[in-house]
Amino acid sequence: MSKKPETIQPTSANGEESKPKPVAEVRLGDVCAAIWANRTDKGVMYNATFVRRYKVGEKKWRSTNSFGRDDLTLLSIAVGEAASRINELMAQDAVK
Repeated sequence: MSKKPETIQPTSANGEESKPKPVAEVRLGDVCAAIWANRTDKGVMYNATFVRRYKVGEKKWRSTNSFGRDDLTLLSIAVGEAASRINELMAQDAVK
């Protein structure tokens, strides 16, 4: 039976686990891709999540997984860049 993937947890300066953070990010305008590393019994596996950031009022920012027509071009570019970055990370892992 396959184990559930474990997200690689970054540690703070004092050695305590902190909130998981992406290992890489791609930002194009309001579209952001976060690349995550998950440790499995087959090694590190990478995946990406995508959000669109928008401002509410003057200071508060929010995120959504909904993309309008005008966001889709940036989203498609972000997908390609995220795939390239994952390939780079996998190549680095292979060298280790």
